[in-house]
Amino acid sequence: MTKTVLVAGLGLIGGSLAINIKENTDYHLIGFDVNSQTLDYSLKNRIVDEVVTDFKKAVKQADICILAAPVSKTIELIDQLKHIVVDKPLLITDVSSVKKPIIEAASGITSDMITFIGGHPMAGSHKKGIEAAKGHLFENAIYILSPDDSCSSKNLRELENLLKGTRSTILKLDPTEHDEMTSVISHFPHLIASSLVHQAKKWQKKHVNIPTLAAGGFRDITRIASSNPAMWQDIFFQNKSIIQDLLEDWVNEMTDLKKLLETDDKISMYQYLEQAREYRDGLDTKKKGAIPSFYDVYVDIFDQTGALLKVVSLLAQKDISIKNIEILEMREGITGVLRLSLLSQKDQIESNRLLIENGYETMLQE
Repeated sequence: MTKTVLVAGLGLIGGSLAINIKENTDYHLIGFDVNSQTLDYSLKNRIVDEVVTDFKKAVKQADICILAAPVSKTIELIDQLKHIVVDKPLLITDVSSVKKPIIEAASGITSDMITFIGGHPMAGSHKKGIEAAKGHLFENAIYILSPDDSCSSKNLRELENLLKGTRSTILKLDPTEHDEMTSVISHFPHLIASSLVHQAKKWQKKHVNIPTLAAGGFRDITRIASSNPAMWQDIFFQNKSIIQDLLEDWVNEMTDLKKLLETDDKISMYQYLEQAREYRDGLDTKKKGAIPSFYDVYVDIFDQTGALLKVVSLLAQKDISIKNIEILEMREGITGVLRLSLLSQKDQIESNRLLIENGYETMLQE
């Protein structure tokens, strides 16, 4: 008998999981969302087999339920689950980037029929909503699961089999361990990026040309500040104790750096920068992390009619999708620099090869 999967929350992550499950399994897919337009889009584009507006009714139909709402909304859904009587085994997981409050909420589920396994696919996009959903979003990404001690190996295998088509790497972590690590490499950097943007905005009162200069590297290192404010506000406050600890660490780190400048300690400053460079360059470039990666190719082009079209057409002929195009410099009659942002490292390498073969000078983002 075909099993039923309920995806509660059809945004970027929930929609992408739904597409992936539909492509790789024969499960019957039900989609739940509070946005009627999202439900209409999901049904029209065959992302799910049916849509519902009644969460409790849908849960009773499901064998597996994926809670893909924001953290606070996921906790609300878990609270609803505590009062729903199911008459068959139900496996529940979530996709929240903060695990401890989710697991604490799920511990209040007393039904012997329900098994909860915390989950967090560490993949994303700078776009949001069901329209941005992609079945391959999780390929090569880390997918964290947080089963408790009472979780049977059978239930864990069932969830892992459901996720097999994502081609992600499953990693099992304790909720607290998960929250501390994701805070360091994902949550906190978002906060810092936002603070850097605010600093630039303040200095713009003195230097009106700051936005012009910020169009290059500054814009790159603060890209994540463009992420969904509502989602990140939710994450920060659900994980605020760890974020507060990291902020204190950061203040101490900046104080130490300030002392290096005040004392003209050039040797220590060099060592500080060198150690950072070595650690950063040693990170695995083949895996996706908590923050979406950018796979950029820089192309030298002349200011000529159709120059941009030629580059785009060349890649389109090979079915290479361009995520973003930006002209970094283009002055009349001379060479400009075109930055192409691709969806994967594979597309980046293939685009670079095609462009070189067709006489273009390129450079890959390191």
